[in-house]
Amino acid sequence: MRIVITGVGALSPLGVGVTALWEGLLAGRHGIRPVTTFDASGYDVQMGGEVPGFEPADTMPPEVAARFGRTTQFAIAASRMAVEDAGLNDPGTWAGAGLCLGTTMGEVQELEAACAGQEGRLRRYPVSQIGAGVAEVLGLSGPNTVIPTACAAGNYSIGHAVDLLRDGRALMMLAGGVDVMAEIQYVGFQRLRSMAPDVPRPFSAGREGMMVSEGAGVLVLEPLDTAIARGARIYAEVLGYGLSCDAHHMTAPHPDGAGAYAAMTAALQDAGLTPEKISYVNAHGTGTPANDRIETLAIKRLLGDHAQRVPVTSIKAMLGHTMGAASALEAVVTALIVHHGIIPPTTNYLGPDPDCDLDYVIDGPRQKGVAVALSNSYAFGGNNASLVVGCPPGR
Repeated sequence: MRIVITGVGALSPLGVGVTALWEGLLAGRHGIRPVTTFDASGYDVQMGGEVPGFEPADTMPPEVAARFGRTTQFAIAASRMAVEDAGLNDPGTWAGAGLCLGTTMGEVQELEAACAGQEGRLRRYPVSQIGAGVAEVLGLSGPNTVIPTACAAGNYSIGHAVDLLRDGRALMMLAGGVDVMAEIQYVGFQRLRSMAPDVPRPFSAGREGMMVSEGAGVLVLEPLDTAIARGARIYAEVLGYGLSCDAHHMTAPHPDGAGAYAAMTAALQDAGLTPEKISYVNAHGTGTPANDRIETLAIKRLLGDHAQRVPVTSIKAMLGHTMGAASALEAVVTALIVHHGIIPPTTNYLGPDPDCDLDYVIDGPRQKGVAVALSNSYAFGGNNASLVVGCPPGR
């Protein structure tokens, strides 16, 4: 069964909605600002990527929003945007759809509030509440799963949704990822000394680290014949996905990129494609010295000589690392790249690193038809997930 992407929704540090995300990326804007969610003045780094202008009441009644934490509010908003973008204007057309969301921290702000003594907040903490909240507000009655595989969770969720559709266990799926800014992960990355002082600089010489951010990305996935029958706009086709867990280290990638290579290889096998068919890579690209070097190594191992002809970019240069939302937002952007034939740049580049010697599109957006794209995500614990997205039929 062929699975296509017919709707996308997004909240990102560039703003509310897919238009703010896409136009911001093409313009080379970054969404990194002084953190306002909590008092960061006592930390070495005070910057982060928060979603500006988000008002829960724009996508749900205030009394409904009041029952949910910010993570669930994000997920509801991005899901509603996705179904509207897919042209599903009648709730009855998506009532039987399923939902699969990825997250790293879940309703972490609710946990922090409970630990600070605020009564009644802990009951909103379990990650299952996120999926339940979206299903309740949108009226979804299909399979409902939340996958907490850290920063690769968005791609894991998209892969699971594809499986459900292929197996005929769902007629339509909403899939993606979500996470919000909270002090606990901010402190954690500060203690790991893995945060950049100002902005992330993926694949650049002198890069110093990643940037903690928040966001949500959701895609509507459905069988090709269903999409054609209802006259849907098709952004792209999900050709395959691959997962791996190298379990090398809790926070560090495998030194040979074994896990990354295995996930990319599995994704191509699932898609029935050879490496030479890849025409663009949306990289995990966190901006840390280790990740960017090892991801480059893994891509070169996969693509061989072809690697020098393939553009590789990281939108984390502008968004920061949105945790469980990262690969979901990257999947949204990859679908838009395939649809529009434009590749956003990798910004904040200071100069070449001998260990990062691929084409990172550093001089602004590039007009380029992308027939087959590979989108990578890697996570703590050695969890790796890659997604292969291509042009829909007829393009």
